[in-house]
Amino acid sequence: MELLQTYSVGEWLPAALFRFDPPSHIYVIRRDCAGPAGLVAALTLLQNGIPVRIIEKDPNPRIGQRGPGIWPRSIELFNFLSVPEVNDLAKPFPVIRSYKPGTLECAAEFPMVPHMESTPAIPFHAAKLMGQQLLDVILRRHLEKFSCSVEMGTELRSIEQSDDGVTAVLAKNGILETFDTKWVIGADGAKGVVRKQLGLTFLGETRDDFRMVMGDIRLKGVGLDRAYWHRFGNFKRGISLRPTDEIGEDGWQFIILGNDLDLTKVAQSEELIFEIIASVIPTDITFNKLVWVSEYRANIRMVNKLSEGRGFVVGDAAHVHSPTGGQGLNSSVQDAFNLGWKLALVEKGLADKSLLETYNTERLPVISEMLEMTTAILNQTLETDNAPVTRSPILFMLGINCRFSNIVLDEFAVPGKPINAYGVGGGESGVKTLFGLYRPWYHTVLVFAPSHADATPDLGENHAYSAYLVEAGQTKVFVVRPDGVVGAIVHGAEGVKKYFSGIFLNLSNGVEVKAVLIGERASNLDQRSRMFFGTSPRAVGTPICGVEGCHRSHSIPELDFRRVPREQSPVSNQRIHLFAQCLESGCRDWERLVMVYALMWSPDRV
Repeated sequence: MELLQTYSVGEWLPAALFRFDPPSHIYVIRRDCAGPAGLVAALTLLQNGIPVRIIEKDPNPRIGQRGPGIWPRSIELFNFLSVPEVNDLAKPFPVIRSYKPGTLECAAEFPMVPHMESTPAIPFHAAKLMGQQLLDVILRRHLEKFSCSVEMGTELRSIEQSDDGVTAVLAKNGILETFDTKWVIGADGAKGVVRKQLGLTFLGETRDDFRMVMGDIRLKGVGLDRAYWHRFGNFKRGISLRPTDEIGEDGWQFIILGNDLDLTKVAQSEELIFEIIASVIPTDITFNKLVWVSEYRANIRMVNKLSEGRGFVVGDAAHVHSPTGGQGLNSSVQDAFNLGWKLALVEKGLADKSLLETYNTERLPVISEMLEMTTAILNQTLETDNAPVTRSPILFMLGINCRFSNIVLDEFAVPGKPINAYGVGGGESGVKTLFGLYRPWYHTVLVFAPSHADATPDLGENHAYSAYLVEAGQTKVFVVRPDGVVGAIVHGAEGVKKYFSGIFLNLSNGVEVKAVLIGERASNLDQRSRMFFGTSPRAVGTPICGVEGCHRSHSIPELDFRRVPREQSPVSNQRIHLFAQCLESGCRDWERLVMVYALMWSPDRV
């Protein structure tokens, strides 16, 4: 897969195009203002076994910190994608220090984000900072593990849809290339071509009351402690300096605010930027280099829908908003992740095309609430002439949910209870965690069983029961989707079957599922074992395939699980023994729950 990035005159938002071979399946992405959404879409698809081509119009990789805030929900997402460098290398938010006018005397110190302790329910508890330039490099390295690199200097010219696919025209070095493909994803930013060619509206407003110049700079200032995020002045005329070693040991990300300034002119002049910073910060400053700069004006807009036919939009191509709240990068990658696993299932023929309609169903309410929330923060900031001191935990995005989705099943839900797509905040909670199990190429099923001897021990001091709101003695089954969203909360086998029948075309063909049985009193089992089973037409829910290799076959042998030699099974011997004991004893609850483990095999995966 290649990524196509497009720069227009005065723009810093490139466009990107993805193509699968063979046959070609295109994804068009604009990766600058849309952030890393295109690369996340590519990585999700590659991990699902879909080859991808990435094309980028600009001949050089983009630079700049841009929007660096990464909230806990997005760190979870990168964990699902096996990209640990984001959490490992990103820095915590420094304490903000503001100053009395015209002096270096501290007026106040306060945290940008509330402190939260890590818990088993929220292992990634802290919002962090990482420049998008570094994040771009990290994601490209992960794409290279799949022999996928970015092809620079290639431009998307046009797309045309038909019932069977999409015809796209590319241009590189003056040479046009036309090819047919199945899908297009546009992450080509607010001015992108994909949204326009899909005929999607982009209604909203451009705010002239909030403009700024943002960039990266290298400088040294007497008394500017790099342990702090410095703020001078206010939102009518002020300077923000955030230290970042990603630029250099003297590197800072800066923001210039000034209603009385010609910010367009300022953004075009390194000399003016140096002069303004020196005039506002009352200390001796030695300027080294202006690394990157851009003018920003608040646009608040969103599409009427996120797809049309075989075309989709993600990130800034679908929604733009005030930077207050730092939701842009985060909402963009969550768009891409939500769409990626669904598109992979449809492309493999495992799910009906109608599954893709849930991308609209699930993401539009979230984006709508996000725009309302960030606009409210902007209005408060302008009214008070200052930003809120500490960000609300709701911005951590841990409460975002899809409980209103037609493919989500909750047999324990209270009828008529209102649902807020953004949730209520961080949730409740160095112990064992289930987060290490979740990946974007399979569903994970969690079975909470009252007292089975064949269950995985509860994680820590009943943390799993507490986090998943399971009462003592209660049987409850959770299905976690490939994007980490709880897709179903059901009583047992019938509910699990009902959920998967809404996702997959044919359950008898099998689906890859990782299952975990959690009990209140349990022996120590290998909870990471991957299980492959098939369903029997004469006994739905009975595990009939536990021998290595049977999941590779298109015909599932009618093999009773209790007769599988332990040395032939891909599942842990201890678990086989306990399953056999349970089946032979005819335990009532297990017969009801065993359907979880019969969801099954995938012929193209080991």
